[in-house]
Amino acid sequence: MLRCLSRYRHLVFLSLIFILLVFNSVSYANEENSQESAPLTLDSDVEVPTGLWRPVESESDTEAAPTMALTPAPPLEPPPVKHLTLMLDWYLSPQHAALVIAKERNLYARQGLEVDIQTPADPSIAIKLLTAGEVDLALTRQPLLHLQVHSGAAITRIATLIETSLTAVIVTGAEQPETENTLAGLHYGYTTGEGRYLSIPRLLPRSVQQTDDFAAPINLHFDPIRAMREGQIDAIADGFYHYLPQQLATEGINTHVIRFDELDIPRNDGLVVLANSDTLARRGDTWSRFVLAVEQASHWIIDNPDAAWEMLISTHPVLDNEINASAWEDILRRMALNPGALDNRRYAAFEAFLQQAGITNEVLPVSRLAVDPHTL
Repeated sequence: MLRCLSRYRHLVFLSLIFILLVFNSVSYANEENSQESAPLTLDSDVEVPTGLWRPVESESDTEAAPTMALTPAPPLEPPPVKHLTLMLDWYLSPQHAALVIAKERNLYARQGLEVDIQTPADPSIAIKLLTAGEVDLALTRQPLLHLQVHSGAAITRIATLIETSLTAVIVTGAEQPETENTLAGLHYGYTTGEGRYLSIPRLLPRSVQQTDDFAAPINLHFDPIRAMREGQIDAIADGFYHYLPQQLATEGINTHVIRFDELDIPRNDGLVVLANSDTLARRGDTWSRFVLAVEQASHWIIDNPDAAWEMLISTHPVLDNEINASAWEDILRRMALNPGALDNRRYAAFEAFLQQAGITNEVLPVSRLAVDPHTL
């Protein structure tokens, strides 16, 4: 009997434990359901299991956050400045104003260029240095460009500074009605191929050159004033008419001018910028930026002629004289406002003239002589 009651007591105890467990599970489930039903907000407390996130025990254990994103990027390096050397055709004069003003107003620098303007000891070496790669740019006159290219020089015009010829035949004595006989009877000198091959053949017919008393033209070696002062010549076949007559007047020598168009020589560019033709493909962008700076300078000069003159003579006091001052206004009228623009007709016409006059044997394409650098 006692053994039977003991058995039932164990069964009752196990039943009570089972009931308590079931009741506890139901209560826990109800509690979770009540928590899940509540919507989460920004103010809700969220507990993250420690197995998923290691709690920070101290500030010393915290790794420093990367600062790369907060560090400003280093400033961009400006593009390297390109250094250029430009050799003038002769001593500095107002006809070079655009080149000087572009330098003084930092127009070259804005194009990423630094231009060193050099004066040749001998005007004949500028193109030689250019073809040899000793200078980057050089100046000359359009007729000399044609003659040099026909002689094999690797040069090309990339800009025009002065749009009309600056040279002419300068004859001693007062102006008078000239005839072929009076002009043919003069003793001429020249300084470049422009006078020797272009104007002198127009002044001295072949029949005159074949006479016994004919005095052949002489090379003045860029010193026409001395030759005329000493009476070696009667006329200079290619003198700068803005300056030479006034300079000779100070020597007491009266002169008059015969323009090239009176000799049926086609109009041509009086001052052009040359580059080595072998550099056009790889340096086209540089030449374009150079010409753009010169164009900006030319426009500023035309808009501010007095200020430009003051800047010119303050930078180069050697230019401050009456001869240059009197020539300034006329030079302004001849300055190219679009230096890069190429007059194909003018260059083609001059090539045809040279061949017809028997000076050259062939007509070169304009592309061999000149380019617009903005189209390279």
